[in-house]
Amino acid sequence: MDILEKSDKQILAIARPLWDDLVKFSNNANYGAFTRNFSEEMLRGANEIEMGKQFARSELTRNLAPDVEFLGTIRRGKHITVLFKQKHKKKSGEWLGRLVLGFEDGEIKIFGATIF
Repeated sequence: MDILEKSDKQILAIARPLWDDLVKFSNNANYGAFTRNFSEEMLRGANEIEMGKQFARSELTRNLAPDVEFLGTIRRGKHITVLFKQKHKKKSGEWLGRLVLGFEDGEIKIFGATIF
């Protein structure tokens, strides 16, 4: 089944564990585990040294709260973007989490992940 044909409920069942892992491994600055579900394209762009610097410098990437709220999906091209309202353990306010999913070699992979 094409990822774009899945319902939001089905997508959330796939995306939430992936997002939860990104939050967990970002908080722990565990590059290897953080990138394990990345697509090949995403891995090529995810320089280990630069990501390590980001983990070291960014309080945001090290203190994400486990509680998130699903906001919805955007379907475009061959990918689906899943949006989350993300909270932080130390900073007040909310951030937008964006997770882009698609198929690669028959598996669902992460093609983009950002928080802002």
